[in-house]
Amino acid sequence: MQQDAGYYVIKKQAVPEVLLKVVEAKKLLESGKVKTVNDAADSVGISRSSFYKYKDDIYEFHDSLQGTTLTLTFQMNDEVGLLSYVLNLIAEFGANILTIHQSIPLNGVASISITIQVLPTTRDVMDMIDKMEKASGVHKVHISGRSATFA
Repeated sequence: MQQDAGYYVIKKQAVPEVLLKVVEAKKLLESGKVKTVNDAADSVGISRSSFYKYKDDIYEFHDSLQGTTLTLTFQMNDEVGLLSYVLNLIAEFGANILTIHQSIPLNGVASISITIQVLPTTRDVMDMIDKMEKASGVHKVHISGRSATFA
């Protein structure tokens, strides 16, 4: 049985403290204030295992992703037209593709990294990711990076 990887928006007060601390640890690492996961975890008062357990599952929500770049990473089956489908989906949602990196497929599966620019006209990015994940042959999509765009 496959588990649905849906998304929820909840108020900060309802989020367990350990998850909030994971977000803080990620900020410390991204800002360069600490150099290691161990230092980040110690700084916010959580274990390294808690950090690793949740680091890919929680992100700070911003009212709008407009003005940011997102890096999406995932694996997909080596099937004719599948990458084209994903790229067309990104275009359909109105995001600008900045980079595409694809590994050579091993055992019929390729690792993909696509960086997109979210524009004022871009539709809901989470809906786009949901559609990607539902495509046959596309494996779990992660937002592996997020940053402010250049002006």
